[in-house]
Amino acid sequence: MTTRGNLLEPPETLLPENPEAQAELDRGDDPSDVAARHPTHSEAWSRLAERALESEQPVAAYAYARTGYHRGLDALRKAGWKGFGPVPWQHRPNQGVLRSVAMLAKAAKAIGEDEEYDRCAQLLADSDPASLEANGI
Repeated sequence: MTTRGNLLEPPETLLPENPEAQAELDRGDDPSDVAARHPTHSEAWSRLAERALESEQPVAAYAYARTGYHRGLDALRKAGWKGFGPVPWQHRPNQGVLRSVAMLAKAAKAIGEDEEYDRCAQLLADSDPASLEANGI
């Protein structure tokens, strides 16, 4: 973990890799199968949420994204995150939880949960502003 040069700022949180789950997603396995085999892997849930949004199923997307969000928060806390501080987008294992937050924001917006959208967008901005652009928020 680095502090990005500021000793008063919390260190970056870098999630550990899950090479088996990531390899399954990268080779095109169905995200629902990956989520069933690796339920703590947030990227599988974020892909399910994205697919549901693309199919105009915002409630299902919200549920998938919320699962990925909570599994991701659990992983972040386990990695030392205290509820705030940098979660770098460029670190591939962090992208699943950040994508889940972004999908939760988009699904929330689609069902009229504007406050939830704002909270999620703020979490992304606080974690790493690059995650906003990467996810179209």
